[in-house]
Amino acid sequence: HVQLVESGGGSVQAGGSLRLSCKFPEFTFPSYSMAWFRQAAGKSREGIAALSTSGRTHYADSVKGRFTITRDNGKKIVYLQMNNLTPDDTAIYYCAAQQGVLVGNWALWSLFDRYGQGTQVTV
Repeated sequence: HVQLVESGGGSVQAGGSLRLSCKFPEFTFPSYSMAWFRQAAGKSREGIAALSTSGRTHYADSVKGRFTITRDNGKKIVYLQMNNLTPDDTAIYYCAAQQGVLVGNWALWSLFDRYGQGTQVTV
């Protein structure tokens, strides 16, 4: 399977911004719904943003209004723009892909079948 590769993580001060990228060089990339998950130390993984092939976006309450998920089908990349970061946003961030329109609980890790290795974000 083609791998998903995240980048853009790093350390940032509270109130700052980062943009994460997830490259997924799959020929049929436009047919995949994409999502971002994160896992903080000692906590369970949570879905934070998703973008269905329908164009519909979903956000966790904890990031709504601060994070934005977008995609560039030409470059086969999905982005996560993160603004007004707080220490609670410190986690490993993962992107995930699932072919077709998102149906069901978009924040469920097992709904997706392709995953990246993660990138660390420290605030």
